[in-house]
Amino acid sequence: MTTLTKAPVAPLLASLFASAERSEGMLPPALANLSVAERGAMLRSKADYLELYSRMKDSPLAVSPETGRLLYMLARALGAKAIVEFGTSFGISTLHLAAALRDNGGGRLITTEFEPAKIARATENLGAGGVLDLIDLRAGDALHTLAHDLPETIDLVLLDGAKALYGDILDLLESRLRPGALLIADNADMCPEYLTRVRDAGRGYLSVPFADDVEVSMRIG
Repeated sequence: MTTLTKAPVAPLLASLFASAERSEGMLPPALANLSVAERGAMLRSKADYLELYSRMKDSPLAVSPETGRLLYMLARALGAKAIVEFGTSFGISTLHLAAALRDNGGGRLITTEFEPAKIARATENLGAGGVLDLIDLRAGDALHTLAHDLPETIDLVLLDGAKALYGDILDLLESRLRPGALLIADNADMCPEYLTRVRDAGRGYLSVPFADDVEVSMRIG
């Protein structure tokens, strides 16, 4: 089975990526009056992330097509059945991961998003892709939504929400990561503490950068 490359997922993703590309580089009006330094500080803040991402409710914040395919390939190679995603946005990365679950014979993808407008868009896209039956979409702050009702073991984690929280989210999930589980962190350079942690083999991980802004880590202990 190749859910990723066939209808309805393939044409849906092509349309979503085209839309994301058209909006790339266009700042929401609510951010236009902020300097690059101010936006960077908000991205790295554990206090301002809700305000920042609320201002970006109409921005897809999509992974690249290459990263999407990487997610699908890694989930398929793992035979993943239990996946957790931090940061649903419009559901583009979610579609890739759900396609892998479908082709692995099924499973459960827990994904979490606090912005209601994005939850509505993601639900629509995941429904159009025919994968909603695989999705547990949780509304709210991930520090709360991922603090309960997790799978006994987790095969793969995608971190693509508020960058400053990557370490906190890992704290919630770490005890459930099976040996060989993979962590994929987008824009991980915005959370140096997280990178230090997963690049330390003494803390149970092997890690390697993929492209310029994605870190792939494996749980080894």
